[in-house]
Amino acid sequence: MKKITILASLFFALSFNAQTKRPDNWFNLDATKDSVYGVSTEKTYQELLKGKKSKTIIVGVLDSGVDYMHEDLKDVMWTNSKEIAGNGIDDDKNGYIDDIHGWNFMGNKDGKNVDKDNLELTRVYKSLKAKYDGKEITTLTSKSDKKEFKYWQKVKADYEKELTEQENQVKQYKFIRESIAEIVEKIKKEKGVEKVTLEDLKAFEAKDKKEKQAKSIAVNQGIKGVNVDDLLKDIDHHLESIDGSMLNVNFDTRSIVGDNYNDLNEKIYGNADCKGPGAFHGTHVAGIIAASRKNGIGIDGVADNVRIMSVRCVPDGDERDKDVANAIRYAVDNGAVILNMSFGKKYSPGKKAVDEAVKYAESKGVLLVHAAGNASDDIDEVIHYPCKKLESGKTPTNFIDVGALNWKLGDQIAAPFSNYGKNTVDIFAPGVDIHSTVPDINKYKDASGTSMAAPVVAGVAAVLKSYYPELTPKQIIKILTKTSVKTFKDKKVIKPGTEDEMIEFNELSKTGGIVNLYEAIKLAEKMFPSK
Repeated sequence: MKKITILASLFFALSFNAQTKRPDNWFNLDATKDSVYGVSTEKTYQELLKGKKSKTIIVGVLDSGVDYMHEDLKDVMWTNSKEIAGNGIDDDKNGYIDDIHGWNFMGNKDGKNVDKDNLELTRVYKSLKAKYDGKEITTLTSKSDKKEFKYWQKVKADYEKELTEQENQVKQYKFIRESIAEIVEKIKKEKGVEKVTLEDLKAFEAKDKKEKQAKSIAVNQGIKGVNVDDLLKDIDHHLESIDGSMLNVNFDTRSIVGDNYNDLNEKIYGNADCKGPGAFHGTHVAGIIAASRKNGIGIDGVADNVRIMSVRCVPDGDERDKDVANAIRYAVDNGAVILNMSFGKKYSPGKKAVDEAVKYAESKGVLLVHAAGNASDDIDEVIHYPCKKLESGKTPTNFIDVGALNWKLGDQIAAPFSNYGKNTVDIFAPGVDIHSTVPDINKYKDASGTSMAAPVVAGVAAVLKSYYPELTPKQIIKILTKTSVKTFKDKKVIKPGTEDEMIEFNELSKTGGIVNLYEAIKLAEKMFPSK
């Protein structure tokens, strides 16, 4: 589920004072040179990779879709050379017609696509409600029914909690929108202006807590380049998106696809529209990995010699296990060697199918980079699917989980929304206020989330694989974790999800480290010296 938006920092501003503007492209910068814990991308190209040859590799972006015509992505998109665009024929005989830049598992052959969908929680709740609602455990006779009934009680409680949280979220956004709109009108009236500038906001004398919060948020966003009119529009857009469909048991868009949804072995369905109707998230992710470093416009991605394959499997809601499994297999079968998976959910009824796909990717030497999630949860305790622990109890060697790092130094270094886990999260990477590509008319915006941290790691892994093609997923993960920067390992930081509870940074992940391309390349060079 795409649980993070450009508005994420609105809620950070309620807990933290407005900060100095972070450096542009900070995720590519260097701690020593630039005083932010980026991954030292620029330093690496300048000092370690200059003049070295690399191999073009394919990175699969399993997401909501990618705007493959964006000015900063069109030159780095994977193109299926064996397929003739738009002829309605499966030229390469891979089962997918006209898959030029990837595939969409959330559409039909007539070109219609799923945009919104339920949470997996809602789908599980609906199926169990039909069987157990109104019943008591004492009326059940079989052990399996009693066990499932207890599970139903857990699901029901979780569902009701989500409903309450959604109502509270709507109230929060409405409060923020109302508060900002009020101070904007005051400024316009006091100064006699039609448009309110950042300077106007900074000069405004807030008289109470409500005005102070509204000013803090508006100024914080203004420093990042978001003017107040656009901010209000963004909030309105987000309020429109919280329409209840994720938790509405009567809302079901799967019929659009036309597949036999219960057949987890079905693989050939969907269409070639790998952009789809809601490509913000996937386009942003793709830009972090590989926005062109050679065109002198927009932003620079981490990797300099990759092709992005877009595989659409993530709606505005929770992804479906069948689509995820097929997306992994499609990407692997069509040449991707690294897959970015910036999505996750709390329930996974089709986990077996996803596990089989993960094992398939492992057998083909494909690395899976997964976002740890944005619920401030300890995912050692609360499972975030898909997860590296298979139903068999085994752990694949090709799966890495990534937490989100803040650009603010000191005790705020862990992003306040990031999931964590001493035994589950492998590493942290930049994930707050990441500036990247967004769909249509060549735009760029900030977004925050482990969804942004995962592609930073995918980009670093892609550079390693591109310059040292012999590396296996297991070796890449070992390099990334072994060379992670341990500056904050033994230091106390604010625990994600709290305002002031302190925890040692090394308790948030296996390594207590931050991914770093410069150090990773140095170790890879020792393993495979350039000829």
